[in-house]
Amino acid sequence: MTANPQLEQLAFFVNRPHSCSYLAGRNTVNLFTDPGAPMDTAIYSHLADFGFRRSGSHIYRPHCPQCQACMPMRIPVHTFRPNRAQRRTLKANQGVQATPQPAAFNEEHFALYRHYMASRHPGGSMDDPSPERYMDFLNSPWSETLFTEFRHQNQLMAVSVVDVLARGLSAVYTFFDPAFAAHSPGRHSVLWAIGEAQRRGLDYLYLGYWIATSAKMQYKGEYRPLELLRDGQWQQLGRGETLPGTE
Repeated sequence: MTANPQLEQLAFFVNRPHSCSYLAGRNTVNLFTDPGAPMDTAIYSHLADFGFRRSGSHIYRPHCPQCQACMPMRIPVHTFRPNRAQRRTLKANQGVQATPQPAAFNEEHFALYRHYMASRHPGGSMDDPSPERYMDFLNSPWSETLFTEFRHQNQLMAVSVVDVLARGLSAVYTFFDPAFAAHSPGRHSVLWAIGEAQRRGLDYLYLGYWIATSAKMQYKGEYRPLELLRDGQWQQLGRGETLPGTE
């Protein structure tokens, strides 16, 4: 992949095909790093530039033989400008206080996570998680992870989990109280992360994968400019340019 000696020492594996959670009727295969290999933020930062993501301690990227629908996405934060709808979201959340905290188990956060999962993803694998499964999903022993809580009039509205990488922030997961849906807490958390990356002097916000035909992914295309990893190269799309697969 690269001449970086840290990456050259990594072993990579593929898992068995399993049902794709984004595209109905398709199977997916993931390429992942050896879970027993040493890992740290520096190595993961290099892997993020090749489209890898973290889920718990596992680092993976889609590697489907006959499908390239999943494209890694990142936002170059210093050239980002909010559009009209995003400015309305920022205005609606002016009174919301964002507090980044080191990754640690918090009963209030966990209760919100369980409520969110039961409301938004009933019957899913994490519908009724234990504290251990919750932390194993969102955190890892080696990552620099923040649990940022958003409060409206002192009421916990949302929690956004991000990793701090060498060149940017990487969005891991956001969960929120459905009663605050009118505040667009998911979109607001992305806008906050863009601002936080700017404040830290970082270059990017890594947003996971873009899938043109997945309704779950459509919100990601609202942030411009954005960059997609295609054929091993990051390609920038500006405001007004059409995302691949949406022509």
